Amino acid sequence: MKKNIALLFSLVAVLLLAACDPGGGRFTIDGTKPVSQENRIIYQLNIGAFTPEGTFKAAQEQLGRLDTLGIDILWLMPIYPRGETMHSPYASMNFQATNPAYGTVGDLKAFVNAAHEHGMKVWLDWVPNHVAVENPWVKEHPEYFTKDTKGQMIHPHGWGDVYELNYKNEELVNAMNNALKFWISECDVDGFRCDYVSSPTIPVSYWQNIIAELKSKSGKTIEFLSETDISNPDNIRIDSCSFDYDYAWDFQSDLAWKFKDSDKADSLKAICDKFLEGSKNIKNRRMVYLTNHDQNFNDGGHTLKDFYGDNRYLLTVLEFTFTGMPLLYQGQEIGDPDTLNYFTDVKVKWQQVDRKMQNIVRTLVALHHTQPSLAADAPVEYVSVSEPMVLAYQRGPVLVLLNLGTSPCSVLCNDIAAGKYTQWLDGQTIQDAPSATDISLDASTPIALSAKGFAVYVKQ
Repeated sequence: MKKNIALLFSLVAVLLLAACDPGGGRFTIDGTKPVSQENRIIYQLNIGAFTPEGTFKAAQEQLGRLDTLGIDILWLMPIYPRGETMHSPYASMNFQATNPAYGTVGDLKAFVNAAHEHGMKVWLDWVPNHVAVENPWVKEHPEYFTKDTKGQMIHPHGWGDVYELNYKNEELVNAMNNALKFWISECDVDGFRCDYVSSPTIPVSYWQNIIAELKSKSGKTIEFLSETDISNPDNIRIDSCSFDYDYAWDFQSDLAWKFKDSDKADSLKAICDKFLEGSKNIKNRRMVYLTNHDQNFNDGGHTLKDFYGDNRYLLTVLEFTFTGMPLLYQGQEIGDPDTLNYFTDVKVKWQQVDRKMQNIVRTLVALHHTQPSLAADAPVEYVSVSEPMVLAYQRGPVLVLLNLGTSPCSVLCNDIAAGKYTQWLDGQTIQDAPSATDISLDASTPIALSAKGFAVYVKQ
């Protein structure tokens, strides 16, 4: 396996160096940087699964590859020592220590420093609602835990490997806050993905206070991602907490469970409209995603192909061009080849590469980085087209066409501005390699799309 991953990374490195540059430098694929903070890409990785060794040191050796791909933020799944009941990374034994299988706190610090040298931020996964049932606090500080009417500690949601923490206890609040500060001061981390923010037992005032304190007193920019969909009416109370990003949870859920491999452009547009409308009502920006550790492994396990079928390619185009900050889950850049049990740190199968997906992702990262109109909350305008199976939209000079149909088609865009365009993505050729073509387009120009195909143009 170690040999396979080394060979794969060598091959990827060669491919990543092969940038195209037609039309006077408008098209560069690899090693791009975002034109603004709102054109960033976030990448989720589990240290134990990301490399055969499963260590901070081994992951650090791959930072150059992620930098070349164009990753801006690294979200590390929980790096704490785990409870033994289920060995879940979300059942922490100590919030100020690292999983010894991954390495030491010093190794994590070296990883963060190296990421910073590559221009990447590092966010840790923060699990505030509960700890492992084996956590020393259970015996040393039973007052740190919520209890039922019989005085028994509570397993939230029936999760038998964890006990719920009590945020009415001031000492518990201080202990949790000190742990957050520890990672900033000790390892220079840049932010936190906060687990189960919608927990009814964590008061809004807790988030308001700690986020404000860390943002104002850390001496650097600290960002927070909320693991909840704040646009959902059940969670709107969290809108006052100053999270920088939330999950576009309902958007992904609708795509995966309602839309899936549908061929109805109107159905996709309705899901997109719902997402846009909900986003208007909240203060933070959105993280958009097609998969993450929950979607990939939980509920029986689902790869992109399981969820979306042949729509997985065009929905990847949607993820990176519609609105929000796109998330890549480890292995998604090569096609999400398998489900990954994160309780046992099953390794990413890096040798199983979907070249079409790899080339699509490489191109989309560069496109998202370099086009100001693809900033996280820039407007979306739908484009009227001649084919009912095609969804088309513009964001500034970026024109996107998605053919949901199971047959090829030739489509007219009835209201696009005439002029010179560069075609960044062609669903019919991307399997072979990224490429760009300069072309003249107007309302009378037919655009050929393959079945479940796509095209992306940028007006010059």
